[in-house]
Amino acid sequence: MGEEKEWIGTTYGNGWMHKWLIRILRHTDIRIWYVFAAAFVVPVCLLLRPSCGIIYRYFRNRFGYSKPRALWKTYVNHCLFSQAVIDKFAMYAGKKFKVDIEGNELFLALAAKEQAFVQLSSHIGNYEIAGYTLVAETKPFNALVFFGEKESVMRNRTKMFGHTNIRMIPVKQDMSHLFEIDSVLQNGETLSIPADRIWGSEKKLELDFLGEKAKFPLGPFCVATMRGLDVLSVSVMKTSWNCYKIYVKSLGYDKNAPRKLQICELAEGYVADLERMLRLYPTQWYNYFEFWT
Repeated sequence: MGEEKEWIGTTYGNGWMHKWLIRILRHTDIRIWYVFAAAFVVPVCLLLRPSCGIIYRYFRNRFGYSKPRALWKTYVNHCLFSQAVIDKFAMYAGKKFKVDIEGNELFLALAAKEQAFVQLSSHIGNYEIAGYTLVAETKPFNALVFFGEKESVMRNRTKMFGHTNIRMIPVKQDMSHLFEIDSVLQNGETLSIPADRIWGSEKKLELDFLGEKAKFPLGPFCVATMRGLDVLSVSVMKTSWNCYKIYVKSLGYDKNAPRKLQICELAEGYVADLERMLRLYPTQWYNYFEFWT
């Protein structure tokens, strides 16, 4: 990640657009909008946004695809990303998706304990689906989210989570979210943290990822190891137009080792699982900036 990397972190559009999109999706087949996005929205994005070149290089350099194949996969990647966004608003509109869970017993076992645990996520697939599926009635679930997200999106998330034991912790510039995180962990609750993006922090880890060095945020791994907490890696991948599969994996590390070694072991385990997911679903990588150094 170079110095020029920028990420706004918000869903495109304003509140009025989001409201009408939800109303439309409530009464139409989402596949109509998949086709519309693939035919009209994605081509414009590929022409006007730098994400086209970024993802093209991802396929060429990280997977070694030929130029024609990398171009095609770049188009598919943007189509799948548009579907992930449409699916999110479709859920706000009351649509349901079929969800299969691999490793659900790992989540339920930790949810049954009094001790808090950490759940690490990535900007691949459609992680928000996990918020409506991996729910423990007895243990509150707290998701760290970007503070700059659109108000309409945050409002719809709150509405969707209203019947669950879930709340959101916005990442704030004054760092006040750190006090909320500490309270959550002291109370033995679940904390979900994205571990693949650096939001202006100076603290980073450089790790081998898909054959090249990449920088990952130090914070999520420090939070877990500071208290010796159990950690899960959770990925939610789209498998068909109306189906998702949630992968839950336990990330082990030596809790008796020196702190720095604990952090390295946990981070390496997370990155290995992230790489495993991308080798299964290479077109569902949605980090649209120069990720590798």
